[in-house]
Amino acid sequence: MFEAVDLSFAYSRPGRRLLDGVSLRLQPGQLLGICGPSGTGKTTLARILGAYLSPSSGCVRLHGAPVSSVGASPVQVVFQHAETAVDPRWKIRRILNEGWPPDAATLARFGIRADWLDRYPHELSGGELQRVALVRALVPQLQVLITDELTAMHDAIAQARLWRALLEATQARQIAVIAISHDTALLQAIGANTLALRDGRLGA
Repeated sequence: MFEAVDLSFAYSRPGRRLLDGVSLRLQPGQLLGICGPSGTGKTTLARILGAYLSPSSGCVRLHGAPVSSVGASPVQVVFQHAETAVDPRWKIRRILNEGWPPDAATLARFGIRADWLDRYPHELSGGELQRVALVRALVPQLQVLITDELTAMHDAIAQARLWRALLEATQARQIAVIAISHDTALLQAIGANTLALRDGRLGA
């Protein structure tokens, strides 16, 4: 079980908490949506859930143990701006293999062409690079996948295809997914049980 317990977070501005007592719980294979407009703390929450950022208070646990971003973590985060999460000096093949060596069938399922593998990140579009970041995150030990505006750079048809491929892959492996988006229609379309982040709190 993956759980966040009473998470709070504040930046340097005194008296204002971006997150205030946020809690959630996911079972293996569960799909949870988190919605809210820009500036409500969705990306900050994703960073805390993936252990890239420490909360001011509260904790994040997987099967009762604290989550860590160090090494081959079973909790992976795919952010909206994939260019910030890859080494611009590496070719795509090396970026993918940093996580695991995906086979040709996996690359094809997520629309990654073979000729991309010998390119550098700046030679791909934002949407193409996002596909690469997603596949890199699907490591064998993955138990929880957190996506932050995963398909914001894709048109409606590409969004549907990418989410179909992702949900088929995660459901087959009973991976829990947290889909963070401002697009409530998208979260509804993929069948997510969705909570809203408002005024620092998470609720229906």
